[in-house]
Amino acid sequence: MPATLLIFLPLSPLIGALAGLGMWAGSLAVLWFFSPVIQVEEGTLRVGNARIDLAFVGETHAFRGEEARHEKGPGAHGLAWMSLRPWIDPVVKITVTDSDDPTPYWLVSTRRPEELMSSLVKN
Repeated sequence: MPATLLIFLPLSPLIGALAGLGMWAGSLAVLWFFSPVIQVEEGTLRVGNARIDLAFVGETHAFRGEEARHEKGPGAHGLAWMSLRPWIDPVVKITVTDSDDPTPYWLVSTRRPEELMSSLVKN
């Protein structure tokens, strides 16, 4: 926003402020629109465009803070499937039990990890 304001400031402070606010609002809209949706329904877990049958979902673990940072970075498996949003701290690690799938687990950022884990157990 400050850079946009500086670019348009020579034209008019009002135009600069409006352009800066427009860029800020547009950035938030893009982040909101393209954020992956997490759904558990009809025997399937869907995170964004990825799907897995609940029959292949094993143990789940929630991580926060330093543990979450470790799981996202140095503790991550190279074949793990991840849907991470850097502005969301908690993650849920979902073990994949399908022997034909080389993916050992999914790691998903969510603001409500306990709710996601309980919905996986119910279904």
